[in-house]
Parts: sequence; structure tokens; C-alpha cells
Amino acid sequence: MPAIHGSCPANFSQSRPGMRHAFRPFRLPLLNRDVWLLDSPCHFLRCVAFLAAMTLPPLARADDSTEKLLAYPAAKRLDVVDSYHGVHVFDPYRWMEDLEAPETKTWIDAENKITELFLERIPARQQIKKRLTDLWNYEKYSLPFKKGGRYFYTKNDGLQNQSVLYMQTSIDGEPAILLDPNRLSEDGTIALSGIDISEDGSLMAYALSEAGSDWMEWRVRHVETGRDLADHIQWSKFSGASWSHDHQGFFYSRYDKPDSGEKLKEQNYYQKLYYHRLGTAQSEDTLIYERPDEKEWGFTGEVTEDGRYL
Repeated sequence: MPAIHGSCPANFSQSRPGMRHAFRPFRLPLLNRDVWLLDSPCHFLRCVAFLAAMTLPPLARADDSTEKLLAYPAAKRLDVVDSYHGVHVFDPYRWMEDLEAPETKTWIDAENKITELFLERIPARQQIKKRLTDLWNYEKYSLPFKKGGRYFYTKNDGLQNQSVLYMQTSIDGEPAILLDPNRLSEDGTIALSGIDISEDGSLMAYALSEAGSDWMEWRVRHVETGRDLADHIQWSKFSGASWSHDHQGFFYSRYDKPDSGEKLKEQNYYQKLYYHRLGTAQSEDTLIYERPDEKEWGFTGEVTEDGRYL
């Protein structure tokens, strides 16, 4: 197995006094060869990047067409300066923080267009896509769990964006779809972000999140019929749900309702733990625990197996 000589910068290719790292062999599949690299995640990545740059063919030549292709949109600079304890911090691109502003959207669209045009020119792009698709295309199952005589688990046929939640009435029973998050929206931007099944297996609390947001909206589904009840919980984030053993409600965590139009921008403080009783409005939920003296603390309530404690 050959060692690298002269292929990496000097500070990567040899050990120095006091260094705790050691060399070890790694195989680079794209190059079909074994090389000696420093046994450190940071050095490993740097060496791989260096080797790739030295040995792999360039994706695109720096000719006139490439220069025209990479004509980036101009980003205006504003005279925005903040002063913190006498230190001036310049922030000329703060206007980009407003993601809903037409000017910001125009700039992002132009950047994305350049990126896509460049990626389309990579000769091996479709080969890579096909290979990754082949590798990912296999059935995937979660570990099943049992509640009230019913079995619950998720399954992905191979290339589904999200795994589907199934229920069986016995270990060898016919699987039935309890919730398919792939059908929640046409563009696939609604995700199943949490579930909890009541102890008798008759009810499911489940949370949905939109467009990658951490905000969760909880609903309740009747397991046997697959129909949702009227219960609807908002302004929950970083929370699970835990049913009381009388099956009449569940515990969850939430924040106060944010100001209009600011739910995706402002920071969230003072998380609170609530209990929601089925068939009642969220405004009637019982506050179980809060810490007004610790605004950054978060809480998760989980009922013990015997149902007596939280």
C-alpha cells in the first residue's frame, strides 16, 4: 500500500512532536486506490479535498462560457452599523434577513438559477443520481411497538419522501395505513413531526410541521376509523405528547402565541407544559408547569408506565 509523498501539504503529510494523531490507510473509491491519511476528521476532510482537487478532472473549464454562466447577481451593500460596548459591527446585507421582501426573493432566484445551470453541466450528474437512487431504493421498516393490542410501525417502500405509519390488529394481521404524510400536501412540504398512541391503542395524537419549520400543530385521530377529532393544538415546538392513562387527554409543551407575521423570525422564550383534555378548546388547556425566571428552559412531560406520575 503506497504512502503519499509530496501529494499533501507538509503539515498534513508528516507527524510532528506533540501531535496525538497517527496515520492510517483509507480507501478512496473514486480513485480506486489506498492512501495514508492523518487519522483526524478535520485533517481527513482536508486531505480528501486536496487529493480530489489534484487528481480528479475539473467539472467545468474556466472559459468564456463559464464566466458568463457565473455572472452572479449584484448584492447591494447598505450603510448599517451596530455598536456593542464600543465595538462597531458592520452589517451591510441585513436587508437579506427579510425573506419575504420582493428584492430578497429576486436575488435568491437569480442565485439559484446560476447554481442549477452550473450543476446541469456536470457530465456525471445523472450517473451519480442513478447510482444514489439505486442505493436508496429498498424497503425500510421502523421497530414496531404495541399499544392496547395493536401494533404500530412505519414503512418506506424505498423512494417515498416520508415513511408511512401503519397499524395491525395482531402480529400477523393485515397492515392498514394509519397516516400517510406523503398525501398531506401536493408539494411534500408538510411533515409528520411527532406521534403518541394512547395506552388502550384507540387514539393517536400526531403533530405536523410545514416547510421545515419547528412549529408543530397537534391533532387527534381515532385509530379504528382513521378520522380526526376536532381537537387542534397550535404554537407547540420542541415537544412530544404523552397521554394520561384515562385516555381523556395528553401533556404537551408550547410557547405563547407569537406576534402576527413574526412566528418564523422571533426567538421563543418561556416554554410551558400544558395538559389538553379531549373535546375542549386549546384556550381551556391546563397549565402544568412553567419557569418565568428561566426564559430559555424547555420542558417535556411524560407519563410514567403506571400512569400515576408525570
